[in-house]
Amino acid sequence: MRQEEIWDEEAARRYDTPGTGMFAPEVLQPAVDRLAELAGGGRALEFAIGTGRVALPLAERGVPVTGIELSRPMIDRLRTKADEAAIPVVAGDMSAATAPGEYTLVYLVYNTISNLLTQAGQVACFRNAARHLGPGGRFVIELWVPELRSLPPGKQATVWHSEPGYIGLDTYDVLGQQVVSHHFRFGEDGQARLFRSPHRYIWPSELDLMGQLAGFELESRHADWSGAEFTAESRSHVSVYRLPSQPHRTSPR
Repeated sequence: MRQEEIWDEEAARRYDTPGTGMFAPEVLQPAVDRLAELAGGGRALEFAIGTGRVALPLAERGVPVTGIELSRPMIDRLRTKADEAAIPVVAGDMSAATAPGEYTLVYLVYNTISNLLTQAGQVACFRNAARHLGPGGRFVIELWVPELRSLPPGKQATVWHSEPGYIGLDTYDVLGQQVVSHHFRFGEDGQARLFRSPHRYIWPSELDLMGQLAGFELESRHADWSGAEFTAESRSHVSVYRLPSQPHRTSPR
């Protein structure tokens, strides 16, 4: 499954759920508040901007936002809400595509770094973020913590969410550090619709090493956008990486 094939016109059409799910105010508002604070009055670049779930309210807060997005249908849907002048978007892979200018903040939300299916691709994403940032710039990642403790011995799948009309389960390849998320939605006619997405899961310590390879230091890590403490029981995290305020200089011999 290639990402371009997954995020097609149907996926883009179903992505927006105004007022519910990841568009619910209690989910979205703390993220926008925190990102506006971290931008520090500068420009922000969103990797995998999608249909503008975060970029639009962030721009309304006065933060100039540019995006990079692989899916043309997602960009087309964003264009029904904001034109190129309001929110410029570069079509391309977030691990390699370049947006013009320099930014104080690059952000990547809602687990999307795991859509890059190799460790090399994820490291390249960090390095691409660093290329877009000025000294002291920040790279923010929202990511889930792999839930391997809930995987029964000898089993390859776990149900991570269940509610009326919906079941979410993950199938794991623990040797390759791969997971496929399966989303089953049941209509009133009893028919099920399946949406699948592959991911490469990343442990927090591994993510920190990726940051170091790109020249970042971990500035903070919390369990959510509101600043809750990150613990061994946290199911996700918001990690803020920062470049040095001054370029590193080698001491004279």
